[in-house]
Amino acid sequence: MNLARAIHLDESDMNVYPTPARSGEWLISGGFEFSNWSEADLVGKARQAFANGWLGLESFGRASFAAVARIEPAEYEALIGTLADHFVAVYGAPDPAAARPVAEEELAHMTALCEGQPANTLLTVSRSLTEAGVREEFRLISPADARLEQIAVHAAPATGKGQP
Repeated sequence: MNLARAIHLDESDMNVYPTPARSGEWLISGGFEFSNWSEADLVGKARQAFANGWLGLESFGRASFAAVARIEPAEYEALIGTLADHFVAVYGAPDPAAARPVAEEELAHMTALCEGQPANTLLTVSRSLTEAGVREEFRLISPADARLEQIAVHAAPATGKGQP
């Protein structure tokens, strides 16, 4: 089974989100966070989180890019519990058992996006407010198209002998 992990191609997420997701943490869309928002809520860093942020399932911070990765069934089950607990603590669900079906649905949506994609496929999300609510659009960038070597910076460790 596939899910997606946070990947950072630069430091921008550290500056544009109220809470950035950590590299490597599992992600879901997290659009539910914005279900009751209006245009008045879309200011500053919150606007960026709404517009382009995936939701991390450890920090509950946001990341701009997700990368498809294999997840083990036990990890997946643990994430359902973590998300259900989050729904109780933050959104007022009566208990984890009541929140579990919604957590399962959120994770199933993300696995459906990732299933059948090669490892390291990049995903982006774009959200907008419509009369009907939050609209999400997803873009998948194949590993061959991502050409990470063009944007990633690779530094050699310093040797202490005047060489970079």
